[in-house]
Amino acid sequence: MRPPGYGEGQPRLDDDRLPVVLVVLDGLGDRPVPELGGRTPSEAARTPVLDALAARGSSGWHLPFGWGRAPSSELAHWAMFGYDDVPFPGRAVLEALGAGIEVPPDVAVTHAALRPSSVGPDGRVWITGRTAGWDGDDAAALLEALAPVAAAHGARLEALGGRGEALLVLGDHADGRVTDSDPFFEDRHPWLRVLPCEDTAAGTAVSLTALLLEARAVLVEHPVNVARRGGERPPLDVLTTKWSGSRGAVPRFADHVGVPGAAVTSTRLYRGLAALLGMRSRHLPPHLDPRRDLGTELADRLTAAQALLDEGAAFVHVHTKATDDAGHTKEPRAKLEVLEAADPGLSALHELAGRAIVAVTGDHATPSTGGVLHTGDPTPLVVAGPTVRRDAVEAFGEGPAAAGWYGALTARELLPLLLGHANRAAFLGHRATARPTAALPDAPEAMVLPPGRRARRSS
Repeated sequence: MRPPGYGEGQPRLDDDRLPVVLVVLDGLGDRPVPELGGRTPSEAARTPVLDALAARGSSGWHLPFGWGRAPSSELAHWAMFGYDDVPFPGRAVLEALGAGIEVPPDVAVTHAALRPSSVGPDGRVWITGRTAGWDGDDAAALLEALAPVAAAHGARLEALGGRGEALLVLGDHADGRVTDSDPFFEDRHPWLRVLPCEDTAAGTAVSLTALLLEARAVLVEHPVNVARRGGERPPLDVLTTKWSGSRGAVPRFADHVGVPGAAVTSTRLYRGLAALLGMRSRHLPPHLDPRRDLGTELADRLTAAQALLDEGAAFVHVHTKATDDAGHTKEPRAKLEVLEAADPGLSALHELAGRAIVAVTGDHATPSTGGVLHTGDPTPLVVAGPTVRRDAVEAFGEGPAAAGWYGALTARELLPLLLGHANRAAFLGHRATARPTAALPDAPEAMVLPPGRRARRSS
């Protein structure tokens, strides 16, 4: 205990701030599955490492936007990182930055992709699949053929690499808040008309609609698609768009949250998110067989997280998409096997929890059964660390976590919870920065004496 300062009665506070490591198992949440005895994959999987972490710390449910709200990964992470009060720029911006493409500020952009289709008798176009991994050369030729079409509408296409994807930059428009033409649920909705979400995006919607219709006409008649129509592969004759937006002013993570952040990224999306927020990152692409290699992959990610902590990060995000991919197979046992493969790779969290706050959760639920993609079902949350009081939960999974002390948390509540455990909670009522931060800021702007007034020093 350090003695009080001059004229003070309270002893000087020790600096016992801790770092935070957040591990996100994408799409972790699920629903009870009959073939698993009415349990979710997390409840049925053998996960001794995660069970021990739950027994050591406190648990709860993560419901990113509340019951029934089915979030996308990007919006869940935006809120989990403390940016729920900052306008989201659109996932197209993040995907482009993650691909190493510079996105101009205040210009409408959208993610474009070549897709096969069929036309109904009423003239509606139905998407029938997507560009396959072996369609690279054909997709490149088709995107090149669309460059003059884009230019005629004041736009340009920048290839994102693989599967006929591109960033479509609508240079004549600033507001990218328009709807998707990609139906997403292609067995339920046809190719969609682009509509403005705000009055200021009306011109963007009109231009994009005209561009897409002209692109369709060019694609249908292109020699590549003519040849494909006569062969075994379907023509890629529609350009769909989604995730539209524009890159506005977004504060850096260190300024917005108050502490330096970092990320161990696994996909283009999270690499782009880290770039946009000015977070240091290490990119480790996923292994090919998650059921066999995921443990090694996650161990490597935690090693990279430790390196980022050593470089000065106070918050590190670690992500894997393997759980989400398994959920999308609609094979519950595939998700169970992925969780069991992941578990030993998380063993380093126990040592780390002796000197940091560690948390494991998901960004949303991806049920492994039923005709849904993401849902608003709960995903388990476990937190452990030197300051975390142990609750009665002794196993990992949605069912056990329901009895945890945290109850149900939304995405916007997660970061303050972790920073509070890390002895970094912002002291409400104390203003060290121009805008509120989630954490007590590490480096608020100091008052600096002019050179001529530095000679006399206080003793």
